[in-house]
Amino acid sequence: MMRRRAEVGRSEPATRAGGGENRYQMRQNLISIGDDFWIENGAGQRVFRVDGKALRVRHQLEFDDARGNELCRIQERMLRIKDTMDIEGPGGEKVATVKKALITPLRERWHIEVANGPDMEVQGNIVDHEYRFEGSGHQIAEVSKKWFRVRDTYGVTITPGENDVVILASTVAIDMMAHSGR
Repeated sequence: MMRRRAEVGRSEPATRAGGGENRYQMRQNLISIGDDFWIENGAGQRVFRVDGKALRVRHQLEFDDARGNELCRIQERMLRIKDTMDIEGPGGEKVATVKKALITPLRERWHIEVANGPDMEVQGNIVDHEYRFEGSGHQIAEVSKKWFRVRDTYGVTITPGENDVVILASTVAIDMMAHSGR
């Protein structure tokens, strides 16, 4: 089966939550190499598929739309002291780099260098999936378990006009690095 490649860019809006933002549902503990999982929108429709590529020298996940078009790849950077993962477009171009920043006493911090846009900072309680993305001095996304009663499920709410694919791929990369023992 021949797969098409799609551009990494702004995704079609998911079901809007009450405040006009895009809301997605993810399952924790399912992100591991060799496993596949779906990211659903607020209406429970499968909108993105994360394909864990097994048997590779370095960890790699492929991030596809619901039709199987590759949107980006998430890869760990080898030979790095700090935890770092790259998000690459379907043509291999670097879209973003996710880096773990210094650990502060109460919260973890992450920095995302975006190739064609403003960088993002992520801070909060990463392990418990209660954190936020900030860009250009304001909150652009929030990750939280508080919206769901289902165990091991968390939500990602993204402000309209932001790059949903890069934010969701960054969320997956952060989850992989923060829970590397899985």
